[in-house]
Amino acid sequence: HLNQRVNELKKINKLWQVITSDNKIFETPNIIIAGGVGSFEPRKVDIKNAEKFEGKGFYYSVKDKFKFKDQVVAIFGGGDSALDWTLELSNIAKKVYLIHRRDDFKGAPHTLNKIKEIAKTGKVEIKTFYQLKGINGDKKLEDIEIQKNNDAIEILKIDSVIAFFGLKIELGPISNWGLNLEEKCILVNTKNFQTNEDGIFAIGDICTYPGKLKLILSGFHEGALAARECFTRARPNENFVFQYTTSSTQIHKRLGIK
Repeated sequence: HLNQRVNELKKINKLWQVITSDNKIFETPNIIIAGGVGSFEPRKVDIKNAEKFEGKGFYYSVKDKFKFKDQVVAIFGGGDSALDWTLELSNIAKKVYLIHRRDDFKGAPHTLNKIKEIAKTGKVEIKTFYQLKGINGDKKLEDIEIQKNNDAIEILKIDSVIAFFGLKIELGPISNWGLNLEEKCILVNTKNFQTNEDGIFAIGDICTYPGKLKLILSGFHEGALAARECFTRARPNENFVFQYTTSSTQIHKRLGIK
């Protein structure tokens, strides 16, 4: 189940109900959170109508490039995401505006050079030292207001806007699950890496405890102890059998090793 995130957890008797962003529901006795440093969320603009048109003409990412076929698109940003999508959409959009608040782009130089070549045909227009000042429209996005330094506001007739203003790290829904947190990390006990909620474990960079080292090696150790406790909780009437990948024929069979 890819390209989803867990939005909500509910305790139902001895099980946890997991609800994802695609409204898929799972029930499980154990949950292991291995969320790294959190989820990367786009930096959103604080401009009137941006929220109104989000997902309906104003975007922070591209999920389906063909949505922009034959459209006039304004892409804001100066990094690789802005440059890559300007180049990609120049093949299917009616026109692409690449708009950046500076004249130095942080993205790959060879991509920028390709865009400059396409700009000679009129399919792309590069506008530097401009910032987004307004978003206008009634039922759909109709035009945007941009400004170069302190010059007069310019109006661009646009079908869609894609804003690549960078990412920020957020815990997201995790912060609403009643877990004990310390500086955006989840507190765990080091016996089995369980949180303050029975059946919820945390491993890797997302968890913290005295002496924590943010190393892959530490994550392997944390995962092994959490998995053992999960087995005990899920199958209380079964014996836990400890085996080695180097010698266990059962593990070899599961891994397809002959």
